[in-house]
Amino acid sequence: MSDTPNPTAYYVPHGTHWPIIGSFGLFFTVGGAALWMNEFAPGKIFMAIGIAMILSMMLLWFRGVIRESLAGTYNKQVDTSFRMGMMWFIFSEVMFFAAFFGALFYARTMSVEWLGGVGDGALTNYFLWKGYTPAWPTNGPGHVGGAFESMGAWGVPLVNTLILLSSGVTITIAHHALRAGNRKQLLIWLGATILLGALFLNFQAHEYIEAYTKMNLTLGSGVYGSTFFMLTGFHGLHVTLGAIMLTVIWFRCFKGHFTKDHHFAFEAVAWYWHFVDVVWLGLFLFVYVL
Repeated sequence: MSDTPNPTAYYVPHGTHWPIIGSFGLFFTVGGAALWMNEFAPGKIFMAIGIAMILSMMLLWFRGVIRESLAGTYNKQVDTSFRMGMMWFIFSEVMFFAAFFGALFYARTMSVEWLGGVGDGALTNYFLWKGYTPAWPTNGPGHVGGAFESMGAWGVPLVNTLILLSSGVTITIAHHALRAGNRKQLLIWLGATILLGALFLNFQAHEYIEAYTKMNLTLGSGVYGSTFFMLTGFHGLHVTLGAIMLTVIWFRCFKGHFTKDHHFAFEAVAWYWHFVDVVWLGLFLFVYVL
């Protein structure tokens, strides 16, 4: 049998041990975190082992996929499968953030209002939290976490919004450069996107430090603090992952892995980065401005 890939045949992946390693990694990570939160000392070790297994699995598995792609193993059907897989992944991320935005909406427009006696919450307010006036931001009628300052929108958050919007422009220019076969412009604009992502994370870190040290705004500051850090923190994690993926793609572009007609890995990361941009616009509007 010839070893030359058949462009009309669908590629069937060979047997691999990475899925089972990833499963054990997730088990150790989640289980270790649960044990750690319940003050079981070895939990930290189990969690560290799990994270190491997941990172190793991702690094080595993706390396194998890259090698298979460069060897010409994949055909158009596989490319379609990759695109559908990335679309479903981004859709799952949309639902992930939709759940958190839903929690914010529920807390702001329903729970707080009920505790303040609005609508059917009149008796709740009278017997449990008499005198509590519903307002946002709030740490609840129990004043959980003590007095705090809310995070304003027109300082660092506005700057970070402009940074992310600019990064959306730079990665689009990089994509056009790739399709035009201009490698120099591709590397410059893709590098600029990575730097903008790093700058965003730097400003967010400073924002968190100021919140904890000067504003007494923490995860323990009632419903406002928990929703604020939950939404912005998970978004920051996604920016971090996106910046790592962009860095990997930059090195692949530098090594000439892509052509103007075949570069789905670049497109997939670009889709993800645009998704991160759009989510931040929602965060800026509903968490900071309103």
